[in-house]
Amino acid sequence: MRLVFMGTPRFAVPSLKRLVDSGHQVGLVVTQPDRPAGRGRHPTPPPVKEAARVLGLSVLQPEKLSQPEVKEAVRSLGPEAICVVAFGQKIPKWLLALPRFGCINVHPSLLPRWRGAAPITAALLAGDRETGVSTMLLDEGWDTGPVLLQRPTPIGPEENAGELEARLAEMGADLLVETLAELAAGRLRPKPQPEEGACYAPRFTGTDGLLSFDRPAEELVRRVRAFTPEPGAYTFHKGTRLRVWRARLASPAAVEPAAALPGEVVATEPGLIVQASPGRLVLEILQPAGKRPMTAAEYLRGHPLHPGDRLGREAEG
Repeated sequence: MRLVFMGTPRFAVPSLKRLVDSGHQVGLVVTQPDRPAGRGRHPTPPPVKEAARVLGLSVLQPEKLSQPEVKEAVRSLGPEAICVVAFGQKIPKWLLALPRFGCINVHPSLLPRWRGAAPITAALLAGDRETGVSTMLLDEGWDTGPVLLQRPTPIGPEENAGELEARLAEMGADLLVETLAELAAGRLRPKPQPEEGACYAPRFTGTDGLLSFDRPAEELVRRVRAFTPEPGAYTFHKGTRLRVWRARLASPAAVEPAAALPGEVVATEPGLIVQASPGRLVLEILQPAGKRPMTAAEYLRGHPLHPGDRLGREAEG
């Protein structure tokens, strides 16, 4: 097919590569403008732009899709379909109506569950045991268009958001190619999404990663997984931010049962075991501000903690 591809982050890169490898004619890649990133806040191209350059594809980076040059460029190509994967802007009505096969979106959830901006994080926070990818025809709503194909997958018990995203990106790329083939052959009929079971995943910010130890330990472990690698789960040690890269539930037999306050350290061997409410969790990989990630044992050598000490905002100072 003659295609226009619209996408921005690393999640979209496998889909773009798979379309090219499958012989589709990607006449134009539309992505977000370069944005400041890193400590120096230097303008940085989005991953899709870098991938498009390697593939030798034309790239357009508009601030808004309503800009005249966007309409001129897309209409001149006469695409049979527009593939949209984590683009980051709402698709306007004129663009939805342009291609013969519509605007086809890859979404990392089993719609209608977890419509919205952060479905992978939301699934992990909720403790879902299964997720997947969906292809759908975009409409004027937010992830409300009819579904084309879906593929489920179990969520690993220790899988974090970055690991799950990488798997779903590859699954989504395969499903997108399959969807185009089925549409071209006339074998695919869009199915309207049911409203039953529909829910939205909001956009999360850095403050959402704060670990409140007055919450259940199981919930806190899910939060660490959901916010790794970005925007990061964290607590505080003596008023200094301490990022948590990996945590697990403590075995009930790991330490002697005793009364402890939320955030209180109950043991430092065989790991850094912290009281939650209820339950306890083991902090395994930590990262002090300005330092590299390290094991809890490495952290404790330079930042001593003892049973009875506390972590968390309430322990600052």
